[in-house]
Amino acid sequence: MSKVILFKNGRIIDPAQQRDEVADLWVKDGLIVPPGSVESNEAEIYDVGGCWVVPGLIDMHVHLREPGEEYKETIETGCRAAAAGGFTAVACMPNTHPVNDNSSVTRYICEKAASCAARVYPVGAISQESKGEKLAEYGEMKMAGAVAVTDDGRPVVDSRLMRRAMEYAASHDMLVMSHSEELALTRGGCMNEGELSTRMGLRGIPVAAESIMVYREIALAELTGGRVHISHVSTGQSIALIRDAKARGVRVTAETAPHYFTLTDQAVLGFNTNAKMNPPLRSEKDRLAIREALRDGTLDAIATDHAPHSILQKEVEFNQAANGIVGLETSLPLSLALVRDGLIGPERLVDLMSCAPARILGVPGGSLHAGAAADITVIDPEKGFTFSVEESFSKSKNTPFAGWKLQGKAVLTCVAGRITHRD
Repeated sequence: MSKVILFKNGRIIDPAQQRDEVADLWVKDGLIVPPGSVESNEAEIYDVGGCWVVPGLIDMHVHLREPGEEYKETIETGCRAAAAGGFTAVACMPNTHPVNDNSSVTRYICEKAASCAARVYPVGAISQESKGEKLAEYGEMKMAGAVAVTDDGRPVVDSRLMRRAMEYAASHDMLVMSHSEELALTRGGCMNEGELSTRMGLRGIPVAAESIMVYREIALAELTGGRVHISHVSTGQSIALIRDAKARGVRVTAETAPHYFTLTDQAVLGFNTNAKMNPPLRSEKDRLAIREALRDGTLDAIATDHAPHSILQKEVEFNQAANGIVGLETSLPLSLALVRDGLIGPERLVDLMSCAPARILGVPGGSLHAGAAADITVIDPEKGFTFSVEESFSKSKNTPFAGWKLQGKAVLTCVAGRITHRD
């Protein structure tokens, strides 16, 4: 018997169709169908009055840690956290053990994810073992399910290799995602370089460490005509470079993460390792530049850079602690603050968190048009809650947002007509 679901009285926000209206949304057998094509007496009904009904959120930058570090996170637990945060799909980075630099690892990830609470799109490595020496085999990884390539966690130091990567990826219509970091400037650093790092006695990381490599990636994209995506942008200097490149027609896109438009380097006071990440939290000037770039379109997407670590890596001296925070369950409420502040509208937020990631990665989703898979997120923008790491679905608890009072939450997540999370 066919399964029919009715999302009733919700505010449907679908930028891909320029749609923003209160209406009903019908789902049959995992697909969105036109109103009137099914009978209401057949339906499982969810009254979502007062909520937003949007295309399923897509996080284009997460670390699921499997294979190899399942004590931090697994594909299953990461997908549960994603569903709880309103994400119907995630793209997982290749810095696992072993590195996802071949079709066998890519296929393993896809098989493990097949029955999980969110879709998983593997991202393969640019180079073999992410060592930056020889290119991985992009065609084989793509056939196994990879949607992009990156050596995230490490920059590709060799500019000639990065040029070849862009050319090779273009031949397979794959996106190159850049971890933009000049290692000569970051080596030994553990927080933003500035007055605070001096006072705390910690070696700093200058903003130029990011922007130098952003400039190189833009220059190589211009040279090759290929596409490049700048991951986890943290500085105003990088923003200016990306803005100018877009104006020249360079095929560059970029993302940032909620912590970069919510926090500054002040969050590391007290040597708080849960606020240690790479790139590091920056100055207030940089934070405001990130916000403005989200408003004016310079930044294309919001991603979490969800990076689970156990207490073994975090409850140590600050300069020895691992970089990264979990973010799947806090991304949406932190991003909704941009709407409440009047910086962007709901449509722009949905584009940043759903439509643009689908478009950039070239994956399904990002729209609620009839015939599309029923990947749907229902958001209560007014729902207040206190974020509790004890109640988090992630295996790891490394977040600077523990105990924060947040507003706005995904109250229902649906993947291909299957309810994967309900609050």
